Amino acid sequence: MQALAERIRAEYGVGHVVYHWVNSAGQQYGCGTYDPAWVERYLDRNYLRIDPVIQGCYQRFHPVDWKRLDWSGKAARDFLRDAVAFGLGNQGYSIPIRGPNGQFALFTVNHDCDDDVWAAFTEENRRDLILLAHYFNHQALELEPGRTPPEATPLSPREIDALTLLAMGYSRAQVADTLTISEHTLRVYIESARHKLGALNTTHAVARALQRGVIVV
Repeated sequence: MQALAERIRAEYGVGHVVYHWVNSAGQQYGCGTYDPAWVERYLDRNYLRIDPVIQGCYQRFHPVDWKRLDWSGKAARDFLRDAVAFGLGNQGYSIPIRGPNGQFALFTVNHDCDDDVWAAFTEENRRDLILLAHYFNHQALELEPGRTPPEATPLSPREIDALTLLAMGYSRAQVADTLTISEHTLRVYIESARHKLGALNTTHAVARALQRGVIVV
């Protein structure tokens, strides 16, 4: 996987290609072309807590351009300056991936260029990058024992509808309106689905439903 990341970097002419996996226990694994000194510094300083890419992508299900993330805080700005000092570029495109048993991963391409060049690159290559992201994750899961998710109680059709609309970005009010139910009834459906999926909150429930193929966006 490390060799493949290096080949992809050369093929697409970008600065870096990285696959970063955080499992349900918070352990981190990965491969890619970042300077090993940066990887060591990232782990030593526990940057996982403040990394806007990790924090921002965890709330999303679709590819994210780094410019859309929140870099306004001092900790985030300091983190970015540190990253650039270790050779990271000013542009990034990350694809969130969710797998069995709470697995969360990112596939990222990183480069140093202006906004117009980067926008053209991501528009031309985003489909390839999404496929590559899921290929990397599939290979990583082959290395993880016990990756099969536990059996869950099937969701009702209404619970599936509610989680699907939430995954599409609808607000709770919009979901209730679309399903022609009250927001109180919607909360009942969401809580029931969350319990069946063993999820900590609504975002976690949507992620688990997606990773298990219960809902499709």
